[in-house]
Amino acid sequence: MTDTGGVARLRTFIKALTNRANAEGDTDSEAFVNFCRSQLVDLISSDDWLPEEFAAAHPEHYQQYLLHCDPLERFSLISFVWGPGQKTPVHNHGTWGLIGMLRGSEISQGYEVSEQEPGLVPTRHEVLNPGDIAYVSPEAGDIHEVINSFDDRVSISIHLYGANIGLVERSVYEPASGRSRPFVSGYASSRTPNIWGLSV
Repeated sequence: MTDTGGVARLRTFIKALTNRANAEGDTDSEAFVNFCRSQLVDLISSDDWLPEEFAAAHPEHYQQYLLHCDPLERFSLISFVWGPGQKTPVHNHGTWGLIGMLRGSEISQGYEVSEQEPGLVPTRHEVLNPGDIAYVSPEAGDIHEVINSFDDRVSISIHLYGANIGLVERSVYEPASGRSRPFVSGYASSRTPNIWGLSV
C-alpha cells in the first residue's frame, strides 16, 4: 500500500520525537517540550493524515483515540474527537501536554484550587481554532475543562503528553466544592493506526 502524504506525516512526526527523546534524555525539559511544540505545529498544519476511524465521533461522549505511545512511555499522541456540544469533566493531567487544534474549534476553561474558600477558581479561558496550540502542565496550570465550541459539528484536537496518558492516575474535580476523585482515562480504542507498514 502506498501513502503519498497522509499517514506518512504522522510517521515522520513520531520518528522526529523518538530521535529527539533518545538524544535529549530528559523528556520533561523545556527544550524537549519546545521541540515537540514545533513538530506539532507542523503536524496540524495539514488536515490530510488522520485515519477516519480515529476521527469518528460518538453520539454521547467524546472519544480519546491512541495514535501512538512511545515504547518507553516517554510521550503519547492522541486524537480527541468531540461530537456536537460534548465536553470533558474538569480534570488535570499530571504531566505536560500540548493540545493542537486540527478541525473545528474547542474551548479550554482553566481552573485553580482555591486556598481561601471551597471550590475552583476560573482562570485562563482559551478558544482554539485550527493551527492553534495550548499548553498544560502541573507548573503552568493543569486543571481545565474542554468543550466543543460547536453544537452542530465535530471538532478534533491532537494531544501530545509527556507520559502514557491513558494509564496515568489523575483527578476529576467538582467545581463548586473543589473536591476531587482519582480516575484513569484509558483509550476509546486499543488499536493504533498502521503507520509502519506503509511505503512512501
